[in-house]
Amino acid sequence: MTARANLTYLPRLLGEAEAARYIGVSANTLRALSIPRRVLGARRLYLRDDLDAYAYALPSEGQPNIEAEEDACDRAFGIRN
Repeated sequence: MTARANLTYLPRLLGEAEAARYIGVSANTLRALSIPRRVLGARRLYLRDDLDAYAYALPSEGQPNIEAEEDACDRAFGIRN
């Protein structure tokens, strides 16, 4: 049995399959997201904190998207940034 199988905590760096499972998406979807990867030799790893930050930044259901509302208001009044 490997040492990794005996871990009782999540590793700080996750491989692609683990990272995708961690945030609940496919590996293909994970690669398409703008989550930074770390390089360790030939491995591309995701920092758990970066995955958490991405998940926390997602809008909640029913939460207003303030930026979209402000943009719509600006367009309605002809205001350009």
